[in-house]
Amino acid sequence: MGVRAPGAWSVVAVALVVGAMFGVGTPLLRASMRPWRLGEFDPAGLRMEEGIAVPRVDAPSTQYAFGTMAEGGNETHEFVIRNAGDAPLKITRGATSCSCTVSDFEATEGGETNGEKLLPPGGAAKLLLKWRGKTGGPFRQQATVFTNDPRRPEIVFVVEGFVVPVWKADPASIVLTSIPSQGGVKASSKIFTYGKEPVQVAAVSTPDSETSQFVSFATTPLSAAEIAAERGATGGILLEVEILAGVPIGPLRKTAQIDLLVPEAVRAEVTVEGTVSGDLALAGQGWDSSRQVLQLGTISGRTGVNTQVFLTAKGPHRDAVQPVVRDVVPASMQVVVGEGKPVGSGAVLRFPLMITIPAGSTPCNHLGSSQAPAGRIVLDTGHPESPTMTIPVSVAVGP
Repeated sequence: MGVRAPGAWSVVAVALVVGAMFGVGTPLLRASMRPWRLGEFDPAGLRMEEGIAVPRVDAPSTQYAFGTMAEGGNETHEFVIRNAGDAPLKITRGATSCSCTVSDFEATEGGETNGEKLLPPGGAAKLLLKWRGKTGGPFRQQATVFTNDPRRPEIVFVVEGFVVPVWKADPASIVLTSIPSQGGVKASSKIFTYGKEPVQVAAVSTPDSETSQFVSFATTPLSAAEIAAERGATGGILLEVEILAGVPIGPLRKTAQIDLLVPEAVRAEVTVEGTVSGDLALAGQGWDSSRQVLQLGTISGRTGVNTQVFLTAKGPHRDAVQPVVRDVVPASMQVVVGEGKPVGSGAVLRFPLMITIPAGSTPCNHLGSSQAPAGRIVLDTGHPESPTMTIPVSVAVGP
């Protein structure tokens, strides 16, 4: 009996079936032999042979929300790691965020100098995290610990919250657009604190001795509702400022220094600035009315400079005005006050001020920066309400 060879289509069908079986079966076989991981847990570690002792890490808490903390302050929190298994558990200190450090891996506590620690079955360790609130705003840092528990080879501990400043003034600077020489102008700033205890005011002072008698500062506690309205604040005061009569005409800038206990000692600062105006005013070449400063600029010490501005006096006391130079900076600057003459109908008197920095003057820098404070011309005016007038001068003398 002859054997009949299979047809071509039969061979193709058998090949397709065999190929499909190998194509599907091989990945399934590989997947069944390869351990898989889910998050921090390794389910392959669950398939332990019966009777083999293994460690088992137990961390009841891995996150800590501290709420708010002061900017620049330091905080700590302890996490607990337990060995719930029946074999020694090795924990190893891993990476930490730049603002977070991990301790309690010392040799005296069963740790090693390389950041490892061995916990016997039933043993526990305290993981101490330390962090510093460098800048204000949301804060989140973490530390990683590696273990020899096949179920949980690593644990990430997280601390988070919100960093607030030790103190904050609102507004930080009090700007008064127009100050009459008669004074009477009042303003205020709220100062919030974020310490562990309510704030106490130790002292209020100003480093600016000149004209300090024309500005008064006082403090009163803020109400509980005002403090509660500011996120994270634990205390607060109201700084009240009053400009008194007789304040010299010209730019005014004062700094209030408030020494606080929160409970540690800190110093808050609030600036008060503006321009005092009255019956006296300046005009002429080089006078910058927007900045209230005489701009002489940088001049050569070999040639010097000459310029002229005018002091005008109006109001019922104009005839009492007799300007006299009291002080000048730099010392080489010379100021001569000319005779006052009426302008127009006589409602205004105008006094010329001839200003000279002679050739050969000593080099100096008074351009008006924090490193080079502006120079000045101080006049005793004779005006009963504005007896003193200070004219800031921006000048530098070169060689």
